[in-house]
Amino acid sequence: MACFDTISFLTDYGTTDEFVGVVHSVIRQVAPDVRVIDISHHVPAHDVRAGGLTLARSAQYLAPGVVLAVVDPGVATSRRAVAIEVGDGASVLVGPDNGLLAPAVSMVGGATRAVELTNLDYQLPAPGPTFAGRDIFGPAAAHLCNGVDLLELGAEVDVNGLMPGMIPITRVEDGAVVAEVLWTDGFGNLQLNVDPVEIEDFGPRVELRFDGKVRTGVRHTTYADVPTGEIGLVVDSYGLVSIAANRTSAADELRIGTGDEVVLAAIGDEPARAGTITPVTLQEKP
Repeated sequence: MACFDTISFLTDYGTTDEFVGVVHSVIRQVAPDVRVIDISHHVPAHDVRAGGLTLARSAQYLAPGVVLAVVDPGVATSRRAVAIEVGDGASVLVGPDNGLLAPAVSMVGGATRAVELTNLDYQLPAPGPTFAGRDIFGPAAAHLCNGVDLLELGAEVDVNGLMPGMIPITRVEDGAVVAEVLWTDGFGNLQLNVDPVEIEDFGPRVELRFDGKVRTGVRHTTYADVPTGEIGLVVDSYGLVSIAANRTSAADELRIGTGDEVVLAAIGDEPARAGTITPVTLQEKP
């Protein structure tokens, strides 16, 4: 029976209202010695994919323990509340079964067991059904930290029946890589779902097509290497190609953002790499 001392906490609750603080307090009352680390509470509202990608980027760097994630537009509907064990008990992810947890589960090697959170003994009485973070997920995370066995929280479910995450993959059309902006970070850098290998043969200057416009992106090693006024292509800290500008927002400069399509192509007669479909690969922690 594992006990954990860390809960890593992610939501789309924001920090204007009391929701995050209330969940912290519920956890403290159940498991007073547990430390709660806030990953982010500013996932765009109801954006399950963005939350899943945030978890996937974070997963390999989080302390072993419980990951509590709530981006739950289907709260109080038929979607399941689940706890998913990974690494044969090394960590447990708690949240809605709506695809939010799936990318992180995949990043750490897949699920070993999972349960639906149905045991009311480990939940708070709910005056209404719409605050599952307070009433279901937070208490479950805290009880797991106290050493409550996973199977005590509810009925075991088939890990193969959990909702998968949706992460877009690139495709190649006429030698060009058709990509998507996965994430716009707080600095305005645009992370693409592009492995550097996919544009290896394009040379140092790459044509970028988006929203009916064409710009040139120049490949650089660091953000600071990108000359002022130029658009750069930098391999970011997760091993993916990002569109960047030096000390300003590439998103503002190009007027594109998360979810937008970007086509990358060789300039002139430089040959493009052959291929059809390439999966996104987030690099492992060195």
